[in-house]
Amino acid sequence: MSEGSISVRHETWSGGNTRTARAVARPMVRFLAQETASGVLLLLATAIALIWVNSTFGESYHSFWDTDLSINIGSSHLIDLSLHGWVNDALMAVFFFVVGMEIKSELVNGELSDLKVAALPAVAALGGMVIPALLYLAVNIGGDNVGGWGVPMATDIAFAVGVLALLGPKIPHRLKLFLLTLAIVDDIGAILVIAIFYTASLSFVWLAVAVGLLGLIMVLRRFRVWYIPVYAIIGIGVWFAMHESGVHATIAGVVLGLLTPAAPLLKARAFESVEDVLSGDTADPVALRNANWRIRESQPVTARLTALLSPWTSFFVIPLFALANAGVVLSGEALSSAVSSSVTWGVIVGLVIGKPVGIYLFSSVAIAAGWARLPEGLTGRHLLGAGAVAGIGFTVALFIADLAFTSEVAEQAVMGILAASLASTLIGWLILRSGGVPETVRSEPTRAPAKV
Repeated sequence: MSEGSISVRHETWSGGNTRTARAVARPMVRFLAQETASGVLLLLATAIALIWVNSTFGESYHSFWDTDLSINIGSSHLIDLSLHGWVNDALMAVFFFVVGMEIKSELVNGELSDLKVAALPAVAALGGMVIPALLYLAVNIGGDNVGGWGVPMATDIAFAVGVLALLGPKIPHRLKLFLLTLAIVDDIGAILVIAIFYTASLSFVWLAVAVGLLGLIMVLRRFRVWYIPVYAIIGIGVWFAMHESGVHATIAGVVLGLLTPAAPLLKARAFESVEDVLSGDTADPVALRNANWRIRESQPVTARLTALLSPWTSFFVIPLFALANAGVVLSGEALSSAVSSSVTWGVIVGLVIGKPVGIYLFSSVAIAAGWARLPEGLTGRHLLGAGAVAGIGFTVALFIADLAFTSEVAEQAVMGILAASLASTLIGWLILRSGGVPETVRSEPTRAPAKV
C-alpha cells in the first residue's frame, strides 16, 4: 500500500489494527455514539449506588459524599459545600445550561418556533404539577404531612430522557423534545415552588445581584460583545448569587442557557474567507486566523457550546449525579414503615397516576381549545406514554422531600419516589413500546386541532 493510499482512519489509535483497537477502542466509540449510552450509564450508576449503600461498606458511601470541599480566598470564606452539594448544585447547573440551550435552539430555529407547538409541553407540564399535588393532598388530607404536596410535582429530566433513549428509534424525535421541554418547565415550576414555599430564608439582595448580572449579559449582547470567557465569568457569578439567595442554584443554568444566542452572530458567508486563503500562494497567518474566526462565528453559540458540553453532561455529570443521590438504605424495617405510610402512597399516587393523567388531560384540553397543536407524528399514545415516563421524579423530588419532612418521614417519601419512578418507567416503557393505547389525538396540520 502506498503512503498516499493510507486511510486517515488508521492514523488514529481507535482506527488501527491492534488488538486493543479492535477489542476495546472501536466498541467503546460505537457505544458512546449511541443515544442509549447515557441512559445505560445512568442506570448503571444508580445500581452501583444502591449496592454500595446497602453493602457492608454502606457507611463509606455517606462519609464520602459528605466530605466537605470549601473555597476560601485568603481569610474570606467564599463557599462551603459537600461533594454531594457540588454535584447537585454546581455540576447539575452545567447540565441544565445545556438543556436550556437545546430548548433555546428549538425555540428559535426548530419545532418550538411554532407557538402552538411550544405551548403544548408548557400546558402539559402545568397539568403534570397540579394533578399530582392535588392527589397527594387527597391521600394526606387531615394529616401532619400535607406539606409534602410539592414532592410528586417534579419530573427528573435525566432519567425520563434516559428511558426514551433506551427505546431508541421507536421514539419520534418530537416526543423526546416534548418531554424535554415539559421536564424543563416542570422543574422550573418545582424550583419556584421551592423558593416560595420551601425556602426558610430567601436573600432578596443576592437574588437582585443574580438578576443584575443577567441584565449585564443582555446589555453585553446588545453591544455585540462576543468573547465567550466574559460570559463564562459572569455566568459563574450568576450561579453563585443564585446559590447564596436560597433559590436552587441549577435555575441559573436554565436561565443562562435560554439567554445564549441561537442564531449565527455573523451573517456573512464564512467560506469566502476560506476561498481567499486557498487561492493565495502562501498561507497568511492573519488570513487563516480571520477565516477561522468567521467560520466559528457563522455557527450559533448554542450549537458550539452544546457540542462541547453534551458529552461531559451525558457521560460524566448525569451518572455522577445518580451515584451521589441514589444511595438509599433498603432495610426491612424501612420498607415496612414505608408501606404503611400515607406519605409514601401519596407520592406514589401523585407520580404514577397524577403525572400521566394531568399531562394527558391538560394537553387534550389545550389541543381541543386551539391553544396548542400536537406536533406532526405524535399521537395520544405518545402523550400518555410521555406522561407516564414523566412520573419518574428523582432529582428535585428528593430535594423537596428533604426540605418538607423530618429525616424519618423523608425516608418514607424517598421510598415512594423510588417505587413510583420504577413503576412509571415500566408503565411508560410498555405504553410507548406496545402501542396498545388508541391513537385518539392526531396531528392534522391542514385541519382543525383534533379532539381527544
